[in-house]
Amino acid sequence: MAKFKVILSDPQTGTSKVVELEEARAAPFIGRKIGETMDGAAVDMPSTKVKIMGGSDKDGVPMRPDVHGGVRRKVVLSGGVGFNPTKGGERRRKAVRGNVITDEIVQLNMKIVEQPNKPKEVKAEAFKPQAPAANPA
Repeated sequence: MAKFKVILSDPQTGTSKVVELEEARAAPFIGRKIGETMDGAAVDMPSTKVKIMGGSDKDGVPMRPDVHGGVRRKVVLSGGVGFNPTKGGERRRKAVRGNVITDEIVQLNMKIVEQPNKPKEVKAEAFKPQAPAANPA
């Protein structure tokens, strides 16, 4: 009963869109890891490549790429995903998710890595019909 809310970012335009996936459409994501590239057809973007950047579970606990597995663990962090230190050298034990997508994940963050080549639009120059030259007679 996996249900994901996928936030798909486009770095070229700086925009993002939300795609909600349920049941059979969410199945291709189960077992994948952060950093994997996959076909964009799963998120309604055919002929594009998308990269999994992270996510969070139902309680808002973030996924961390250097924690292996799909379970929630308490690890000592000195910065990065899941902890922003306020003092230099500060470390803290925080709960984070592993880098494998399971059915407990609710939100996935992805970015577009490769888009199809669109034909460049030719700018239509202002075409002004010239008036016929007057005959000096």
